[in-house]
Amino acid sequence: MSVLEKTRAPEEPAAAREPRVTDEHGRRIRVGELVLRYALLLAVLALTIGPFLWQLSTSLKGPTEDIYSSPPTFLPGDPTLHNYERVADTIPVWDYALNSLKVATANVVTNCVGSALAGYALARLRYRGRRVATLALILAMLVPVEGIIIAQFTTMRELGLNNTLIGVVLPGCVGAMNVLLMRNAFLNLPYEIEEAAFVDGANVWQRFLRIALPSVKGTLAVVAIFAFMGAWDDFLWPLIVLSDPSRFTLTIGLNYLHGTFANDERLVAAGTIIAVAPLIALFACLQRYFFRGVGEGAVKG
Repeated sequence: MSVLEKTRAPEEPAAAREPRVTDEHGRRIRVGELVLRYALLLAVLALTIGPFLWQLSTSLKGPTEDIYSSPPTFLPGDPTLHNYERVADTIPVWDYALNSLKVATANVVTNCVGSALAGYALARLRYRGRRVATLALILAMLVPVEGIIIAQFTTMRELGLNNTLIGVVLPGCVGAMNVLLMRNAFLNLPYEIEEAAFVDGANVWQRFLRIALPSVKGTLAVVAIFAFMGAWDDFLWPLIVLSDPSRFTLTIGLNYLHGTFANDERLVAAGTIIAVAPLIALFACLQRYFFRGVGEGAVKG
């Protein structure tokens, strides 16, 4: 037997050469389990994305297409943007969208700034009443909005902010949930980093702005998305506090569209897509920060 034959490695069996599907821990996943996982994922995808895609398809269908056909046709035969033009001709949708954008932007700024400051104070500073303040925030989350909405309306009226966009923003400018999210994010940061900065002469503001805040960008993106979605989709509070049609937000304007033209599903679907599009754009811009979460503050070796 030659040296080459002695040193040649034995051939692997055919089963070993087949590609293996493993999980995050390196364990092999069986074919039946893999099929079940994908089936569940497809079912969840159909339940979550399906209605939106159906609304998008309906908004692109022309007046001659039957949207109630059986079996239903998912793809429009002759796609058109005429339904979106009709929405703009029926209601001042772009003015309503601008009002909603103002409210949502202000809500994002106030929540990001206020929640970051409050969360840092609850997580990193030492003072009396810190645990009581945290408990108060947790209890505030248990109170339903409908239980305090009359008190909010009375407060806005006494402040002279009734029928203004500031009155829409003020009650939700800092959310209890967002403060607790930022608090948990700051708690995950190691104290040794701030102690080293303190030894080097950094004050509280320098430690907050230069060390703590850049380490929790993922959670800050989560707060921004939640704040924007909450303000953009809010319907009850703007409906109560606003009475001037020129200050209506998009949700109130689309409700008028739905109530007046409920039989025209194409028009309603086009208005729905207009309302959802900014949320999709915001999430697309912040998704890489969104999925980092609070684990972003961990120390890397």
